[in-house]
Order: sequence, then structure tokens, then C-alpha cells
Amino acid sequence: MEIGDALSAIQLKIAEAKKDGGILAGDGQLIAVSKTRPVEDVEAALEAGQRLFGENRVQEAEAKFPGLRPRYPDLKLHLIGPLQSNKAKEAVALFDVIETIDRPKIAAAIAKEMAAQGRQPGLFVQVNTGEEPQKAGVLPGELGEFLTLCCKTHGLTISGLMCIPPVDEAPAPHFEFLRQLAEKYKLPKLSMGMSADYETAVQMGADYVRVGTAIFGARG
Repeated sequence: MEIGDALSAIQLKIAEAKKDGGILAGDGQLIAVSKTRPVEDVEAALEAGQRLFGENRVQEAEAKFPGLRPRYPDLKLHLIGPLQSNKAKEAVALFDVIETIDRPKIAAAIAKEMAAQGRQPGLFVQVNTGEEPQKAGVLPGELGEFLTLCCKTHGLTISGLMCIPPVDEAPAPHFEFLRQLAEKYKLPKLSMGMSADYETAVQMGADYVRVGTAIFGARG
């Protein structure tokens, strides 16, 4: 399937998921995950009307997107992979939203760079809903303390929460858990759901879904 056709099909499914979710459904904005994809694939998606993209690594995004922004000034870029503190300067300069704030050192580095650059990217906290030791993200029981640190100590405005459920568990309970956490802490946005489960995520309140393979095909 061509990239443009895939995007159209996914947007139709998102629209149906919004109907099915009723009052719980989220905005379901589609983030095209372009990690490891060549710039030609990104351009094909842009030509098809897609404007929202997600990248896992700062270095890879730096190689692709600065050259595209002059032609597509409404392009928006989300960082959806782990951020190292030594890349905070580049991340704040390049990304419109950073979804993976997950530890005090990163919060401090982001706050410092935002002040230095005068930029205000949207910020999400990544939550490790499955409490997996190998996975990034704040543990649910530590979320309240971490949000206080972000907001009170560093003056950050946190827009929402992001999660990646365990691959061997049903995603729906994790989506519901993240939605409940967002309600508890009065955070308006949720980023959850990927190629295999984005429809469920939209039904359960996802404002952003991160889809790669379903758009661009399997990575080589």
C-alpha cells in the first residue's frame, strides 16, 4: 500500500474509533512515526497531507527535518524516544513536543534549555504503566512527586502523559490506567497507542496515537 493510501485508511479508522468511543474518545491525532525511515518516505507522507511526525532519536531527526521545515512550515515534530540530558539543547531547539520526560535530570535540563532558548515545546511525562524494569518512564506510584518537581521546582508546564504498554499484555487496561492518572492529576492530553492498537487507544481517550509500521510498512 502506498504511504498516502495508508494514511487515508488509518484516518478513517481513527474517525470510526472516535464514534465508537463516545464521550471517552480522544482527539486521536495521528503521529506518523518516521524513525529509521528515509527522508523520501517523510516527504511522501507530507505530500499526502500528513504534518505530525514522531522520532525516537534527536540525531536522526536533526538529519531529516530542518531541511523540510522551510517547505512545510506547519510541520510538527514529537520526540517519542528516550532523551539523554546531553541532547536537551538540540531537543528543545528542534521538537515541538517532547513526550518522554521521565526523570529529574531530564526535567532540569529541559527547563534550563527552554529558558536559554526562549522556546516552549509541549511536554509530556512518560509513565511506565507496566512497571517494567527495562523500560523508561516514571513509576505510577512516583508520578505525583515527579509532577510536583517538574512544575514547582523547574517551572515546567506538563501537558499530558504518555505510555508504552508491555508487549505481552493487553493494552486496554494500560490505556485506561493512564487515562485515570491524567484525570487524577488534571492533565488534559494522552499519547498512547501504536500500529497494533491505535483504534483501542482512541476509543479510550488518546489525543495522540503513534503509528509507524501501518503507514510506512515493516522496517527493513
